[in-house]
Amino acid sequence: MNSRRTNRAAKSESEMNGGRLPIPPFTAQSAALKVRLAEDLWNTREPERIAGAYTLDSCWRNRTELIQHQESIVDFVSRKWANERQYRLIKELRAYSENKIAIRFAYESHDESGHWFRSYGNENSAFDTCGLMYLRYVCINDAPIKKFDRLLIWDSGSERPESHPGMTELGL
Repeated sequence: MNSRRTNRAAKSESEMNGGRLPIPPFTAQSAALKVRLAEDLWNTREPERIAGAYTLDSCWRNRTELIQHQESIVDFVSRKWANERQYRLIKELRAYSENKIAIRFAYESHDESGHWFRSYGNENSAFDTCGLMYLRYVCINDAPIKKFDRLLIWDSGSERPESHPGMTELGL
């Protein structure tokens, strides 16, 4: 079965059981799938759907901001994308344990003036037994880039195509 079908099957099962598959305890394969499903979800840029992947009482540290509870997540990502336009995200699994996942990521976006940035970061997350994230700690650094230096190019608001290279292949 190709990974696109695997992703869609996991999404459907997740919605049916009220959680977010895969669920802990993670294996190398399930952790990698969890990361890809999260990347796909964030690339939709749909705040309510994204908030649904987190527990009601989830807690985030994102840059210097502390975000608590699902409704704050919706507000945060809505504000984020008002400033980070044409957002494209790519993630890569770094490490995992029974219920924790560490990733590195990069995303590209531009501000309202049309200045492009590539933002690099690390994320450490913990998941409950239903596969919902309850802790998220993120560190991010922004680097200005020229529009023609962009590497994350696919249709806005959609998943990264399977044929698009990952972070390692892009040298990120």
